[in-house]
Amino acid sequence: MGNAHSSTTPPVPQTRRSFKRQRSAVFSRLTLGCTSAASFSSSSQETSSLVANEKEQQQPYRKHQLSHSSSLPALPTVAYSPSEGISNDAVSAYNAFLHDFPGTSSYDPGFESANGPRVEYRSTWILDTLRRTDYARLETTGETYVDYMGGALFPESLIRVHTDFLSRNVMANTHSVSNSSKLSLKCANEARATVLSFFKAPPEYTVVFTANASGAMKLVGESFPFAGGSVYVLGSDSHNSVRSFFHVPGEIFDQTSHTKVHGIRQYATYRGAKVSYIQSTPNGGFDVSTAKNILLRNRPRSRELAPSLFALTGQSNISNSKNPLSMIEYAESLGYYTLLDAAALAPTSSFSLKEHPVDAMAVSFYKMFGFPTGVGALIVKKSFLAQLNRPWFAGGTVDVVQVPGTIVTRAHEPHEQFEDGTINYLTLPAITDGLQFLSAYLPFLPLRLSSLLHYLINSLSLLRHDATGKPVVRILSRVPTRRLRSVGDQTETGSMVSLIFLSGLTVPHQPTGDMIPNSFIEYSASKQFISLRTGCMCNPGAAAAILGIQEDMSKLYPGVTLKDFERAVGRELGVVRISLGLASNFQDVWKVIRFAALIGNEKARTALWDQWMESTETAHAQVGEAV
Repeated sequence: MGNAHSSTTPPVPQTRRSFKRQRSAVFSRLTLGCTSAASFSSSSQETSSLVANEKEQQQPYRKHQLSHSSSLPALPTVAYSPSEGISNDAVSAYNAFLHDFPGTSSYDPGFESANGPRVEYRSTWILDTLRRTDYARLETTGETYVDYMGGALFPESLIRVHTDFLSRNVMANTHSVSNSSKLSLKCANEARATVLSFFKAPPEYTVVFTANASGAMKLVGESFPFAGGSVYVLGSDSHNSVRSFFHVPGEIFDQTSHTKVHGIRQYATYRGAKVSYIQSTPNGGFDVSTAKNILLRNRPRSRELAPSLFALTGQSNISNSKNPLSMIEYAESLGYYTLLDAAALAPTSSFSLKEHPVDAMAVSFYKMFGFPTGVGALIVKKSFLAQLNRPWFAGGTVDVVQVPGTIVTRAHEPHEQFEDGTINYLTLPAITDGLQFLSAYLPFLPLRLSSLLHYLINSLSLLRHDATGKPVVRILSRVPTRRLRSVGDQTETGSMVSLIFLSGLTVPHQPTGDMIPNSFIEYSASKQFISLRTGCMCNPGAAAAILGIQEDMSKLYPGVTLKDFERAVGRELGVVRISLGLASNFQDVWKVIRFAALIGNEKARTALWDQWMESTETAHAQVGEAV
């Protein structure tokens, strides 16, 4: 019939997870497991006081400390990242980085103060402790992971907590009333409460669990009551859509890519609504005055008769731009409903729904703390859900269905009406644990990543080809204009850099100054055990803007393929993206810089090029044999 049992929560037998963490006082104080979410909100507030206590406890981990020249001014007495995990060739650079980076730079002149060197990075030392305890596999495998925008790495303790809970308990489908089902439902409800608490959501919000942020955006797109006279306003620097929602196949407009902001336009146009784009700047994002003019010019005539939607990308996954959240309030003042894509924003930035009460926002939890994959959420006002009209129903979303006939009674709880079938109940307890974990470290993250990103950008910008003296890379993404000064500050941009590698040499098939193929860079990076990302990141608008191919984009025709597009522009499309995250440290950034320097070395790069060509030819030959 439907889902009558899932709306009730009878008492559950006393079943708790028990897992002791002895390596980190900060994490050990968190309430982990399928228990009350009430203690969640205090975890981040306790972090600062716990740091002082843990400073003394962590002394045994410090095998040695970096030495400083006696001529340098005395540094404040603070705990800072020890040199464990720093390779011998990087120690000198690490010393300099800790002491006085960045000094004067083109985008932050005069940063060095009269009081001596800054110590921002050292105040985030607790993240180095986290790196040793929960991400030791990075050192064990030798892998340098710089694709956090694609997906975060899970902390090992989160997996142990979750598997320990699963091994001790029996969980069942939430659409029943057995004891095991009650436990699953209790954990699901607790996960919802934790999500709402993490994003500081007022009581009018609820949580709809989805497969990912793409699934959350799709729910809005397929159900929003677009009509003739409605307007859908979005930025060009936004994510792509799922299969059949976007016109052009291929990686740059991948039909199987993330279902995000662009895909909703297909629902809008199908129902007679107008779609209006806010053009991207050359460095991504949009100009605020231009955006406001477009919103004002397309102002809804009637919120009831012609509902209109404004979709804002909180942070770009390719241009590194953060769009001003004040645009949410401005659009709402004009009568728009509002939707926030927070998939790239949430992993490294604090966000409050109390301060920015958007109608709905989408997140993916694997981007925030790595596990579980396959679970996202639409965090949404109940009043907004009431405006949505789902085009179909499935198990779990209904209470009564007349068969044969036409009568359908939707499930009682608003979130249940949008959760098709059975939710991923076995992994939802990990959402509670993961958010509690992230809340303890998130205050330190922007400051840590700001320091690393400035160092990375500055160092890459200085690299030159050994044979010609020409730049090795060209940075295309938005560069931060200021460094953060203290824990708790928020960044103006993301924590990534998108760039292209330049030839600068006379090498067969690579004229001087031309862009080096991204496929070669990705191959070479893998040989150096570096995990990075190349391509257009399912964000065609921003990719075209930062690559300067918007005019070529306007000439596309129905049925065009990626290969057609690349032949038209004369090169591979896309960028090399290096994105930092929760477990990033100086050693990761150093390895990326050394890799880029390797590409600037004619002898080393020629050897890599020959290997790449040979591997490509071998792959083509194997395909031919298979055919």
